[in-house]
Amino acid sequence: MTQERWDIRREGRHWTREESERRMYQAPEQIEFVGGIFAGESERLKVLGMLLENLGIDKVVRFGNLEDWKAAIADQEREVKRIAALRRGIDDHS
Repeated sequence: MTQERWDIRREGRHWTREESERRMYQAPEQIEFVGGIFAGESERLKVLGMLLENLGIDKVVRFGNLEDWKAAIADQEREVKRIAALRRGIDDHS
């Protein structure tokens, strides 16, 4: 996942002036179709993050199968818990 910090909410929103200037600098200069839209995953993730900020989660989950969204969220929750447990283990041994 890209290192950028995204402000993705349930409802979409307009960017502030500062965000807009930063996002325009981050955006790919052109759309290229190379095995998909844009040349690489990094560019795709940046554009996806921008769209998610503008559209919001509620609109996005209308795409695809709702059960797949739920499964992806459950997987992510397990991964976050696993990483937190690992960090606690590392902290406990410091």
